[in-house]
Amino acid sequence: MAGALCGLSMIEERTALKEWAVLVDAMARGDIIAMIRKGGIREQRAGFSVRHDRFLLYPTYFHEKLGEVAPRLAPTLGTAHARRPTEGTIRLELVADVVGLWSVDDLDRLRAIEAEHGLEWSAVESRFHYRGKPGVQVIAARVSRLTSPVTLPESRRYVGCVSWVELDTDVDVEDAVAVVAAETLAGRVATLNEALGPMETVGARSHSERK
Repeated sequence: MAGALCGLSMIEERTALKEWAVLVDAMARGDIIAMIRKGGIREQRAGFSVRHDRFLLYPTYFHEKLGEVAPRLAPTLGTAHARRPTEGTIRLELVADVVGLWSVDDLDRLRAIEAEHGLEWSAVESRFHYRGKPGVQVIAARVSRLTSPVTLPESRRYVGCVSWVELDTDVDVEDAVAVVAAETLAGRVATLNEALGPMETVGARSHSERK
């Protein structure tokens, strides 16, 4: 009986990564597959790290600046803000599985991947040199759309300049549909790998830890 019940359990996730809404929208369209990250103010000592191989994308509007968005995405900034949920709530529509991770300490290497992330070059340089510690992490993700958007209360502990959030509620990610075909995604990740060098390993959790 217990085995039968286990077989009926949903695939759920409650870890979320905060990212600018305009970039989340670009990933939802398949326009970009990569994120360049350094870490939030509250992570300045340890820095940003990718401890999860799967996470929800949590759209934010904090620190989002037109001048730091790639010019090709700038026209979509207004649309992203127009979709902002009611104050005090968050709207989750996407789940991401990490398919590539690189620590990059050579700024010039990032020039070759501008088509796959959504930042203006000056913003890339700023993140790279932030706090006098050259380097960033590049995350490539397979982004999938949830079967239905989920709206949750925005807890006070979610707010602020921090990258990772453990939500108070599990979100069903079963049957989420990838926005980029597997073969196309593999080719784009291969291009990133050629530009950035060998991938790193993500600290993946076991399935029991996800639930």
